[in-house]
Amino acid sequence: MPNANLTGQAATDETAARLLRLVEQLIAESHPQRRIAVTLDSSLERDLGLDSLGRVELMQRTERVFGVSLPDQALNAVETPRDLIRCVLSSHAGRHAFSDKTVMTLAASGTHSVPEAALTLPAVLDWHVAQHPARLQIYLYGDDEREQRISYAELADGARAVAAGLIKRGLEPAGTVAIMLPTGRDYFFSFFGILLAGGVPVPIYPPVRLSQIEDHMRRHVMILANAGASFLITVPEAKPVAMLLRSQIDTLKSVITAGELANTGARPARPEIFAHDIAFLQYTSGSTGNPKGVVLTHANLLANIRTMGHVARANAGDVFVSWLPLYHDMGLIGSWLASLYFGFPLVSMSPLAFLARPQRWLWAIHRHRGTLSAAPNFAYELCLRKIDEQDLEGLDLSSWRYAFNGAEPVSPETITGFQQRFAEYGLRPEAVAPVYGLAESTVGLALQPFGRGPVIDRIQRDPFAKSGQALPALAGDANALRFVGCGMPLPGHQVRIVGATGFELGDRQEGRLEFKGPSSTSGYYRNPDETRKLFDGEWLDTGDYAYLSGGEIFLTGRVKDLIIRGGRNIYPYELEQGVGDIPGVRRGCVAVFGSADPASGTERLVVLAETRETDAAAREKLRRAINDCAVDLLGMPADDVVLAPPHTVLKTSSGKIRRAASREFYERGGAATHPAPVWWQFVRLALAGALP
Repeated sequence: MPNANLTGQAATDETAARLLRLVEQLIAESHPQRRIAVTLDSSLERDLGLDSLGRVELMQRTERVFGVSLPDQALNAVETPRDLIRCVLSSHAGRHAFSDKTVMTLAASGTHSVPEAALTLPAVLDWHVAQHPARLQIYLYGDDEREQRISYAELADGARAVAAGLIKRGLEPAGTVAIMLPTGRDYFFSFFGILLAGGVPVPIYPPVRLSQIEDHMRRHVMILANAGASFLITVPEAKPVAMLLRSQIDTLKSVITAGELANTGARPARPEIFAHDIAFLQYTSGSTGNPKGVVLTHANLLANIRTMGHVARANAGDVFVSWLPLYHDMGLIGSWLASLYFGFPLVSMSPLAFLARPQRWLWAIHRHRGTLSAAPNFAYELCLRKIDEQDLEGLDLSSWRYAFNGAEPVSPETITGFQQRFAEYGLRPEAVAPVYGLAESTVGLALQPFGRGPVIDRIQRDPFAKSGQALPALAGDANALRFVGCGMPLPGHQVRIVGATGFELGDRQEGRLEFKGPSSTSGYYRNPDETRKLFDGEWLDTGDYAYLSGGEIFLTGRVKDLIIRGGRNIYPYELEQGVGDIPGVRRGCVAVFGSADPASGTERLVVLAETRETDAAAREKLRRAINDCAVDLLGMPADDVVLAPPHTVLKTSSGKIRRAASREFYERGGAATHPAPVWWQFVRLALAGALP
């Protein structure tokens, strides 16, 4: 910490000098071939090249050096070393992420049944309020790390206040209302408040950084216009920006905060809601195209929640711990609404809290004796790479019985690495559970049987690449492909594998994965063209390639991402992982895709990899290493290796590689661009809003 004998400017100067040395050391490690001058006003991203993980490392080192606990919002709010100095000087001595008080457990008394007769989400909430109004539904941890508690009765009261405000402002039955809020009380109250008012919630993700506000809001204009949103509920800071674009959305009556909307004490007349009414619109992330609004009814949601709970043996004694954002279906449905239905508490923390200190997720499971938790593969990988052993001393994960891994390709290396590292902290190997789902099936389609543990299938590379046959490989086959089993279809749901001719294929034959069941969407909201593409008769197309073995689903890749080169099928994910492990390449920032080559009549294999290397010799060495990796994995080199600066590879809001968009970027010439200054982004947004 700064010397206690120094005050005022002297303390600030000492802190600044120490912090600059710390930043210089980190930059020297990140850019060994470059000499970068670091000043108090250097941009962490533009001038110093620190991406999100680099920022996390800087925050962690700052906390260790100065003995402070920085607020979670600093991860995105800090733009320069001077900003970081202000945070250090204003922060108090470090605290543990959670208080050491004894964690309350769910009372053993009272009913452990579930609202089986409920046909809608409001009916589920009504049932719990009638049965046990004081039972805790949510433990909420905000950026200040203090715990807030929300009971079923408090959730209902908060929702009624929002509903009254919406009805007073003229929300019509089945009118759509967008929610652009971070994880917090306002989100929970707003979601159910819209439902109680007879509206349809439309979750959209809030802006992460002010420097990206223009691209963020332009993307949301498409969603809001397609949804025909009547209202947008957001935070006060985003309200002026959203107002700039209001003129581009004909239906939008008002941009408002939850606080302005709430009509405390009012009990609005509730419109009648039916099972097949739309419960909410889940807009897809857009990893393979423009976002589409998946229509999900109350019947869809309850069917999915009930069947997932049956497979997972969910009961009122469970505790779900989640940092997943509530605009994502896994966080909204799999974590919160499932917890609400089965009557067990949700421990909810912000995504920033996890990204800033991944150990907080594990300590929340420890302190609340969490039994269920879910995350994409990258989160488990982050726990492997970014948590020091000293931050795990005393950790007990023995209560964790289901560690769901889904929402993006599951890595065999991550699965085994996580099992091995955290076994000494009580994690049971069989608790790790790769799963499969998609918004078009509400959220879940396949779950691993309880207590079985993950299955990793090793298959022969050449027969699979040439004909799609997933033949088991011999134990000594070093060239074998590995695919992770994602579980069996949920009860009442069916899947099949369809070949290029449209006929169903047998076991261990790759094709398009299709499904049907009570969780299936009826289509995309106000988008008949995309809805027609979704359906194959009564079956829905997942857009994924897979094969079945003994009823288990083994995903092999996205249909739109498949590269066909010289008669061989090439799947980008394996090569992206391999290239990402090469020193000098930014892990998780590699896109592999095919680009049409009219001269040869086939596709060119292109590797787009981010690096901070600028030295010509070092870059040539990287290209050779990437091609060696391609030869080792695929038996062929890449046709083109493009080394790009940080932030070139395009991703969705949930971190998935946008390969189709990256291919378009490459085919346009691949000129990297930097975001415009924030003031100029506001000007352009204002002009875009004024012109209509």
